[in-house]
Amino acid sequence: MKGVVMAKQHQSNHENLVAQNKKARHDYAVTDTYEAGLVLTGTEIKSIRDRRVNLKDGYAQFHRDELWLMNVHISEYAGGNIFNHDPLRNRKLLLHKKELKKIRGEISVKGITLVPLKMYLKHGYAKVLLGVAKGKHEYDKRNDIKKREQDRQIERVLKHY
Repeated sequence: MKGVVMAKQHQSNHENLVAQNKKARHDYAVTDTYEAGLVLTGTEIKSIRDRRVNLKDGYAQFHRDELWLMNVHISEYAGGNIFNHDPLRNRKLLLHKKELKKIRGEISVKGITLVPLKMYLKHGYAKVLLGVAKGKHEYDKRNDIKKREQDRQIERVLKHY
């Protein structure tokens, strides 16, 4: 059929979302984000597809000129054998050299860290959304909660009009 253009079916990011670090946005002020690929073993990707990932205590760190994802728990694959992976092993992150240079410059400042915000599947590959973040003080967290409550009250009032 010539001339007929078929629309691509896009899967929303929510369907492909594997894990989310909700505590990260509460504990840190995220200034910039980067999407990185992961170097994984066969059983790790199967566990990720089963959504058996915990990003809560994870962070990213440079070792030589490579960026590594540390302390992210990917559970052992249930159907695996003796060659199953270590759940807390460090995993290499895949980024372009320009991005690595930029990230290295951003996190060289004291108090700035790199935290995983989300893990998702994109075109069959596991990706991690990394956030360049600065830790929040307790009073900053209280201010955020207060602002969120005020926004909710405003929405409730506007909903009735």
